[in-house]
Amino acid sequence: MTNPSDVPVREPGTRARSGNAMGRTRTALLTATAECVARYGIRKTTMVDVASKSGVAKATLYNHFRTKDDVLAAVVEQQVADLVGACVTTASSRGLVEALLHTATVLGEHPALRKAADGEQQLLAPLMTPTGGRGWQLAREGVAAVLTAGAAPNGPADVELVLRWCVSQILWPLSRDEARPAAEALVRGLSARVAPAPAAAAVPRQQVTAAALGWPG
Repeated sequence: MTNPSDVPVREPGTRARSGNAMGRTRTALLTATAECVARYGIRKTTMVDVASKSGVAKATLYNHFRTKDDVLAAVVEQQVADLVGACVTTASSRGLVEALLHTATVLGEHPALRKAADGEQQLLAPLMTPTGGRGWQLAREGVAAVLTAGAAPNGPADVELVLRWCVSQILWPLSRDEARPAAEALVRGLSARVAPAPAAAAVPRQQVTAAALGWPG
């Protein structure tokens, strides 16, 4: 029989520390990928560049992501999640217009997106084409969450309208001065969809009497 004292005992918190380390490594890889794309572009960025920029061994990089497309998709998902989180907070505290302005600023000034939009439109276009993939699913869910936080309608048509407006900021970014009136117009359009119809004018109710009907009183 095995003595209980002979059974290996895992140091408390070992698994948590291991998970935290993996999370930090993943974050470093995603940050490095975005920085490499901003510097070299999508096409010229390599897995070697990402590993070198992040200070992570190439073998470790491949433990997290098998291909460059995988790490790029992960970057997109992370950026979407970060943007949605910020916009939900903004919409709930300062209103939907301010959340849309934040979106326009982030997408319009993002270094990696600007690099791709300026010289690699043919590579960026497929990423901007709505699909049923995970990235677009997260984007749609995120837009719905922002609309809800901003007390705006969040049906499928509303989500698609706002999502298309957001995506347009990548290739055709608005300046800060242009973005506010555009965001205000978009919010007015959404609000008009749920505005109550004007009440019909009350018709005075006439008292019907027997005499009015020609009946004997």
